[in-house]
Amino acid sequence: MQYRTFGSTGVKVSALGFGAMRLPVQSDGTADEQESIRMIRHAIDNGVNYVDTAYPYMNGTSEIIVGKALKDGYREKTYLADKLPVWKVEEEGDFEKVLEEQLQKLDVESIDFYLLHALSRDRFEEKVKKFHLVDHMIEAKKAGKIKYMGFSFHDEYDLFKEIIDYTDAWDFCQIQYNYINTDYQAGQAGLEYAASKGLGVIVMEPLLGGRLAQLSDHVAETFSADKTAVEHALDFVWDQEPVSLLLSGMSTFGQVEENLKYADASRVGMLSDEERACYVRAKEVFDKMALVRCTACEYCMPCPFGLNIPEIFKIYNNFGVRGKDKAKKEYDELEVKADACRTCRRCENECPQHIEVSRVMKDIAELFG
Repeated sequence: MQYRTFGSTGVKVSALGFGAMRLPVQSDGTADEQESIRMIRHAIDNGVNYVDTAYPYMNGTSEIIVGKALKDGYREKTYLADKLPVWKVEEEGDFEKVLEEQLQKLDVESIDFYLLHALSRDRFEEKVKKFHLVDHMIEAKKAGKIKYMGFSFHDEYDLFKEIIDYTDAWDFCQIQYNYINTDYQAGQAGLEYAASKGLGVIVMEPLLGGRLAQLSDHVAETFSADKTAVEHALDFVWDQEPVSLLLSGMSTFGQVEENLKYADASRVGMLSDEERACYVRAKEVFDKMALVRCTACEYCMPCPFGLNIPEIFKIYNNFGVRGKDKAKKEYDELEVKADACRTCRRCENECPQHIEVSRVMKDIAELFG
């Protein structure tokens, strides 16, 4: 395993972090606890020392599973990351209530890396500022309940810079970044700005919700065939000096083993100029074909009207990749289709990508109708 210095903290973190957002599930849709624990511990046994969870992941069970995985001596080998669901804060005392709940679910005395989850303009103004959440984090740090404080981000660059400059207390941040999103949300500029301020920078969605793991022929042919699509995507992130680590939401034991192999070979400056040029061409092709920026995070779920929103978007994007006939066949097999959307916009309030779901659903219904 390769390790990198985490911003100005002096902490050495593994190049690969285990994201506990997409853990394996059983046939009934619930998390497969036993297999999840096996995967997390295998990653730690092979050098991963950063495990990331959050309050809503896996329908609220991810923290419990991670806590169990870190028993039997694994907690001492691992930096644990968790996030405050800022949307649940309605009054000053809520920060402490939620943090205590998370500590109990994890069954730990402290959290190493604690983040304000998925900040946007509204959440920054109406939650972070209004309820003085930075001050609460500082007090929690003094009390030893958290060790390092940061935030994860889903909005425009100008806001990202504003949040970083809001306080000198930040230790780190977490951004969406991959070879497609270099100019989206915080993007390349945000990555470099945060690092210039001494912050550790964690990269999430290096595979764009799995979309960079299975490329269309048009995108794939821009790369050499000596690496997998996943390896190309991860290497792009690891090549960047400002990146402290990348998180991968692994769903199978095979994915863990594959990512460990890639992480072992990672290093800053690992790509040639010729290889970097391939990513530019791949982005140009991908952007022309992409119809909607869904990363399948499932924050929009469950839909009160029964739509599987990420699956519908996946099929919609396949229209641009595989053609209408194949995409329509997949669409026709859906039990609940796009025309069932009733424009309640609940999903739009939760979407980190700010997708106008109700509008896109109308487009999809027309396309496949």
